[in-house]
Amino acid sequence: MTSQVITTRNPVLRVPPASPAAAAAYFGASLAFHADVSDVATALDPGDDPGFVVVDSRSTASWNQGHVPGAVHLPTALVAEQAAGLLDPAVPVVTYCWGPGCNGGAKAALALAELGYQVKEMLGGFEYWVREGFAYETWEGSERRSADALTAPVDADDCGC
Repeated sequence: MTSQVITTRNPVLRVPPASPAAAAAYFGASLAFHADVSDVATALDPGDDPGFVVVDSRSTASWNQGHVPGAVHLPTALVAEQAAGLLDPAVPVVTYCWGPGCNGGAKAALALAELGYQVKEMLGGFEYWVREGFAYETWEGSERRSADALTAPVDADDCGC
């Protein structure tokens, strides 16, 4: 009886965790829809075909401020009219926008999925690309900032996840 009282007062367990099968289905589905910034960066290493194309769904001014190297610029509002001319429907797409506080990457992913593209959204967007210390391109050339210790390991190649 005591454990029920503690559980009911515990805000984490007030709603019990899902069954292992339900959790596996949910998290498996989540990974089918999302890609991590560091995983995208690793897959984009020069010399290898990553098997997908990266799409920056932001405005031209935002694109010029900085974007993932090799990304295709396709603002969300232009997906319907320009996707067929820029993207191969047989190649999966990874979309991104500014960051976790912006749903522009999800809007672009939805628009592309409605056109028949296989698509994932890059979690963290351009903000976390830069914060994790990956090189990016601007209208002036290539840039790179030091990794933010709160988002990426300082003395390791990856976070181990």
